[in-house]
Amino acid sequence: MNEQSTQQALTTRQEFGGASATFAVQETAATAIAAQAKAMVEARYVMALQRPRNWDQVRQDLMKECRRPTFANNKSAYYRKPIGSGVEGLGIRFVEVALRCMKNVLVETTMIFEDDRKELHRVSVTDLESNLTYPLDVRVSKTVERSRPMDDGSYISVRTNSYNRPVYTVLATEDDLLNKRAAQISKAIRTLGLRIIPGDMQDEAEEIIKAVRLDEAARDPDAERKKIADAFAGIRVRASDLTEYLGHSLDTCSPAELVNLRGLYGAIRDGEATWKSVMESKDSQPATEGGESRQQPQACSKETFDKNAEGWKKALKAGRSVNDLIAFIQTKHNLTNDQRMEIASWANDGAQQ
Repeated sequence: MNEQSTQQALTTRQEFGGASATFAVQETAATAIAAQAKAMVEARYVMALQRPRNWDQVRQDLMKECRRPTFANNKSAYYRKPIGSGVEGLGIRFVEVALRCMKNVLVETTMIFEDDRKELHRVSVTDLESNLTYPLDVRVSKTVERSRPMDDGSYISVRTNSYNRPVYTVLATEDDLLNKRAAQISKAIRTLGLRIIPGDMQDEAEEIIKAVRLDEAARDPDAERKKIADAFAGIRVRASDLTEYLGHSLDTCSPAELVNLRGLYGAIRDGEATWKSVMESKDSQPATEGGESRQQPQACSKETFDKNAEGWKKALKAGRSVNDLIAFIQTKHNLTNDQRMEIASWANDGAQQ
């Protein structure tokens, strides 16, 4: 009787589905780990039910973050890839901040396979309130390409690049593998996280980030130009290369061109593109009659200005600042000085009323 009492005991547990009375048996390490994982999952869902998110508060917190210049100018908050006429999108830093503002979101990463050449990780993002999960399997190769073999002369394979030079595939070091793993998982989290974040919040955040970037460039273009040139120098892209890409000298850059360069820098810095791919993409895009890229904003005609005036006035009445509104408009249209002064006068009229 005493021996049996040391192995079993009547216990009462408060579980996710209610209270239950069970006999507890001496647990092995595996059952203990399973019980711990189950308890953690139940605790997350219970907390999500007890503290549901407030979507209005989520929006306020997220838009506040996007208005911070240090966040808006972060290369990983909003990126630009030189694919076709240009691909832009919200980056991993934005997704991380958005999920933190939303709360009750679970991000998990589990290695499900590994051998000598690759790792397979399962990344999932779960909205605990709606019980909606998006999974994605990520493959991480344990090899990298180098311009020469390893110190002992070994390599896995070799190919010739576009410069007619050999490129060797060798085993990745621990640091190489750590960087590759982190980059691939971050991309997966960004992709899955954007499925959880409401689309209207993404659109609004994108407009704010663009406006902040353009406002910074328009406020002090010389300082912004120097920062961007120095940033590109850090990834071995010279000022002369930027001049070739723009088709004119750096000191004549428009605010929109500076914003475009900052986005390209972020894509190259994160490994999403190379300077060679940027130039190849530019060369493949036809130019307009004036010789400028199609990506450049066109002059705002009187018809366009009059057509959009009412909508812009409503934005000012809703609390948007004049500088933010002008910066946003100039992502699509180049305003004249008279047009800027007229927009500023609308704000003064509203204040007098």
